Amino acid sequence: MSTHFFKSSYSGGDKTCVEVGHTHDAVLIRDDKYVGEKSQQPTISVAAEEWSKFLDLAVSSSSGNIGEVEVAVLRDGGAAISSGETTLVFNRDEWEAFAKGVADGEFNRPS
Repeated sequence: MSTHFFKSSYSGGDKTCVEVGHTHDAVLIRDDKYVGEKSQQPTISVAAEEWSKFLDLAVSSSSGNIGEVEVAVLRDGGAAISSGETTLVFNRDEWEAFAKGVADGEFNRPS
């Protein structure tokens, strides 16, 4: 079954967005800058029970760890999200659009 990914309503055009997809037990994060087959894009998984903590961290503009996932806010206002050997790097505009969407509840897990 394919996961539906979406981005913040504050995001710009294609290839400038944090994309999120909800599954039963996790939330997947990917970067739409990667070209090619969408299913081959690197993704980072956040456990469903840790997702609200991840969102709180995203809007706090702080770095930190949520389970196995590390969020590092960069000096330029962007962010790097890492888990295992996968790191996704977002520039300031991408991270700001994501954080605004988080603040508006766009990325809350469906009930």
